[in-house]
Amino acid sequence: MSKHGALAKIVLCPMSWLYGVGTYVRNKCFDFGLLKEKEFDVPVIVVGNLAVGGTGKTPHVEYIIEHMRHSHHMAMVSRGYKRSTSGFVMATRRSTPADIGDEPYQIYHKFGCEVPVAVCEDRVKGIAELLRIDPDINLIVLDDAFQHRYVKPTVSVLLTEQSRPFFEDSMLPYGRLRESRAGVRRADIVVASKCSERMRDIDLRIFEENLKLSAWQRVFFSKLAYGKLKPIFPDEAPDVAPALDWLTDEDMLYIVAGIGNPKPFVRYLKHFKPSVRVNVFSDHHNYSKRDMAFIQKRFETMGGKHKFMVTTEKDAVRMANSPYFPHSLKRYAYYLPIKVGFLRDGGEGFIDQIRKVIKEKERLRNT
Repeated sequence: MSKHGALAKIVLCPMSWLYGVGTYVRNKCFDFGLLKEKEFDVPVIVVGNLAVGGTGKTPHVEYIIEHMRHSHHMAMVSRGYKRSTSGFVMATRRSTPADIGDEPYQIYHKFGCEVPVAVCEDRVKGIAELLRIDPDINLIVLDDAFQHRYVKPTVSVLLTEQSRPFFEDSMLPYGRLRESRAGVRRADIVVASKCSERMRDIDLRIFEENLKLSAWQRVFFSKLAYGKLKPIFPDEAPDVAPALDWLTDEDMLYIVAGIGNPKPFVRYLKHFKPSVRVNVFSDHHNYSKRDMAFIQKRFETMGGKHKFMVTTEKDAVRMANSPYFPHSLKRYAYYLPIKVGFLRDGGEGFIDQIRKVIKEKERLRNT
């Protein structure tokens, strides 16, 4: 360990210990009933993590919605991180990412009016208001709400990155954990996300053993599946989008990303022949006029026979709604959509397990 690393450990570890004590006391207050959990009459699926950012919550929420929306009249509630509004806001066709947050905006426009989307800092209030507006809703998904214990979940889905698992992490601020590793005990399902397809059965078993779960908890292993490039501004783009495997080493990709962990995204694009330049911004970054001018200048100074700017699906939502996006760059701006796939048991097993837990919890509640 370097001198700087040792100094950081000396300074930050006591702060992490104090933070851990605070989260431990808070969780015990819920466990002992000193802080109350609200249980709703409809099943609530909570998707979250123990660490800050970057585990792939949004594509997993989309996966759940995609596979359960035909059997349920479901809705999603989020806090709407980094939105400019406050309180309860229902997503509409006129909503912007500034109104409801980039991830709720993305989900609303992906599933349309079929799945109501609302944001509210107070998830109890948000669910209650959503059910008042639409009493026929019979399933709710809460995004990034594992620590929001004021809502009692029917199913808790906990994500942890396979390359950065919580059992190798430390509490904030020295590490990335929002609460101690013991929080995994509240999860019904644990998903190791962003797995490599090269993982062998023995790798999966070792990872599962390190989780130290109870017999009733299930583990799934998911991977990111990237789609084809799509234009951020379809009206400005050529009729045919570039295909990554058609590009050559004479071409250039300018990668721009403002997500929790951009490494898998960048790594995927580097597998192709074109040379790349990369600019990484903070998670949920709101691209300013200055940012856009910087992006435009860097793109214009790039060489290459053909060149394109490629960003993430979440970044594309913010860029498409930005008044500062350079017009001259629009025809070269693309995003790479992602979906979740599963190793070993497959996605059917993941959805079946969610249904099984809901059914069992409802049976216990009615006895």
